[in-house]
Amino acid sequence: MNNKTKLSVNINKIATLRNARGGNYPNLIEFAQRAQEYGADGITIHPRPDERHIRYQDARDLRSVIYTELNIEGNPIPKFIDLVLSVKPQQVTLVPDDPDQITSDHGWDTVKYKDYLIDIIKEFKNNGIRTSIFVDPDLKMVKGAAATGTDRIELYTESYASEYAKGNKNIVHLFGKAAELAHQLGLGINAGHDLNLDNIKYFKENVPYLDEVSIGHALIVESILFGMENVIRMYQQKLKA
Repeated sequence: MNNKTKLSVNINKIATLRNARGGNYPNLIEFAQRAQEYGADGITIHPRPDERHIRYQDARDLRSVIYTELNIEGNPIPKFIDLVLSVKPQQVTLVPDDPDQITSDHGWDTVKYKDYLIDIIKEFKNNGIRTSIFVDPDLKMVKGAAATGTDRIELYTESYASEYAKGNKNIVHLFGKAAELAHQLGLGINAGHDLNLDNIKYFKENVPYLDEVSIGHALIVESILFGMENVIRMYQQKLKA
């Protein structure tokens, strides 16, 4: 197993907070800078066509302040492809989400969409952008991913997180086997979706060759919870007579 797995912080939820009130507070650029200062190994964004959280312009604005690694996720519709090619992040992660989905809920059928993915991945790689594709922990889909020419896969971990919360930890072995096969096929391994402080250590211990995890929703919620006491005390201090 490798030792250090990189942490890419997904800042979509910061954009959601900003958009809920209009204006530019919280400031997405500042949060990205601080996340890097606090130790994040990269920043992930997932713009959707309706720009309900991350806006396409955010990707362009962030590029100049990301000195770790920028990962842009999304369904490779023409508008998304154009954005990625103009921004040139270090990594693009292809996700088969529909425009009206609240969040991603499945990986690619890499057999059915093999030719489609080959063409898109080739274009990104020709532009020097590392490519990863979102897959379920299905050995057939992992083999199919290797046939597309992708550099990495991102294991979709919602099923692991859901079963772990119920006490069913054995499901992690599906992910371990998928990672073993991916490594044998020459692919890098990323993972993401519903990973959190409670379940991440066990996942890391049981899934070999894990290059990177992308965590957003849980990390932002945990930051609010674990930082709330400090902020309330700061307000009380300032309000003292």
